[in-house]
Amino acid sequence: MRETRSYLSTTDFPAIRRRGLRTLQMNLGYLCNLSCIHCHVAAGPNRRELMDRATIDTAIDFMARQPVDTLDLTGGSPEMNPHFRDLVRAARERGVHVMDRCNPTILDEPGYDWIAGFLAEHRVEVVASLPCYSEGNVDAQRGRHVFERSVAALRRFNRLGYGRADTGLTLNLVYNPLGAALPPPQAALEDDYHAHLWAEHGVEFNHLFTIANMPIKRFGSMLLSRGEFDDYMTLLKNAYRRENLADVMCRDLISVDWRGRVYDCDFNQMLGMPLGAGASGPTHLVDLLDHDLAAAPIHVAEHCYACTAGQGSSCGGALKSSP
Repeated sequence: MRETRSYLSTTDFPAIRRRGLRTLQMNLGYLCNLSCIHCHVAAGPNRRELMDRATIDTAIDFMARQPVDTLDLTGGSPEMNPHFRDLVRAARERGVHVMDRCNPTILDEPGYDWIAGFLAEHRVEVVASLPCYSEGNVDAQRGRHVFERSVAALRRFNRLGYGRADTGLTLNLVYNPLGAALPPPQAALEDDYHAHLWAEHGVEFNHLFTIANMPIKRFGSMLLSRGEFDDYMTLLKNAYRRENLADVMCRDLISVDWRGRVYDCDFNQMLGMPLGAGASGPTHLVDLLDHDLAAAPIHVAEHCYACTAGQGSSCGGALKSSP
């Protein structure tokens, strides 16, 4: 796999600083039952990196000491970490909102039939990957039969009450473009998703998040192999909107990798860019237990243009209603 970091390190992206801290995003490991071409983590069935219990306990302590109101769990498939349930329970006991970035096909893997019921019991927000409402496009991006399996999982969530406005059980979907293009306007695409998934599959959900593909890891390597990397970076830069800087996720979030090391966002994590752009700053979650991050600098590079292009893009979808 060709490395993309050297293509991204020199940048004229504007310097930005934190507001504070609201979201603790934790990558529980790179183990996943799928190997998707757009995956900026390069997760897959053969990855063995998983967060250990000591780091999980540090995160629980961190939530007790810091003003965290959201725990954002990601991977890989975060549910494949053996400590996933203990972490969710501890967060909910402290009144912390929990988001599970769920690959819905995990629900039909042997040994994981507990997931849907457990998430509903603890009122966990489900953010499920479904990069298109077309079977052909999803399977091209994620593998054969992934669409069929994903729809079956979404129906299972619906039967538990997820995706309905009156239950408080939130089911959001995530769209990624198939290739080197920006996502279409989020609101219009969400309407299309609602219409198609209900009419053709009887699936309900709350909202759609559109996320630009990051030119790093597996997707970045694909762009390099196809000779499309420079064109994609030009597309991102030409679509830059300064007003998106106010809402990028790194202003209120820290990202923790499977070893407990801390970063300004999940994408910086994948590039090994440490928190705060400084070699002398905190490097591990344990260093932040009593640390105030307000006004701290954020480590930026060329890939940050993906978060500020067009509608803007973050782990919570588009930042603006239209480009």
